[in-house]
Amino acid sequence: MAKTSQPERRKNQRSSRREPKEYDETTLSVDRVTRVVSGGRRMRFRAVVVVGNKKGKVGLGTGKANDVQSAVQKATTYAKRSMIRIPLINGTIPHEVNTKHKAARIRLIPAAEGTGVIAGGALRVVLEHAGVKNVLSKRYGSSNKLVNAQCIMKAFDQLHGAPAPEGDIAVVAEEGEQSGKKKVAKDVKVQQAENANADEEAMEGVEIKEISREDVDEEGNLKAPLV
Repeated sequence: MAKTSQPERRKNQRSSRREPKEYDETTLSVDRVTRVVSGGRRMRFRAVVVVGNKKGKVGLGTGKANDVQSAVQKATTYAKRSMIRIPLINGTIPHEVNTKHKAARIRLIPAAEGTGVIAGGALRVVLEHAGVKNVLSKRYGSSNKLVNAQCIMKAFDQLHGAPAPEGDIAVVAEEGEQSGKKKVAKDVKVQQAENANADEEAMEGVEIKEISREDVDEEGNLKAPLV
């Protein structure tokens, strides 16, 4: 039987869609670097990767290897290990921050809803991966992407008023509700104890005498005062 010229189709084709990634990854830059040793120069590649979930978590990593793919994988692994959580209030940062790192200086200012991310270069990439939707920024000094990315990560560390971690909000709310219930129950017990003490003080010096049915008339009044 003659063989067909058409290539064989794969039997096991992937019919299901790929699951969405938890974090978005962006390669900020890939540079060729050299190191001078006694035997000459050794050339390698350095990759800078930004990783974030666009909900307040972002990380920055660098990796070096003999090929680009390995350098990117190393940078991604390091970025996921060094992720930080930043505070977000209505899609913007809680307050203004000025930061200097090496030759780079940046300034971040909160912005109103609808302003967007007013930034460029490495700053824009990091801010978008962090989930910041409205912010004003200004960059001074160096234009190096790695230095600017490190500078904005340093600025994130200076932000105050971080909210509860993602996924633990319901737990925190439940714990707060339970603590509130415990406080109310404690207040009720204290009030009951105070009322009991007040009743005891009011009953001091009062004699209690027993009466029979014969001492009470049909209307429920005493026939004669008790002696």
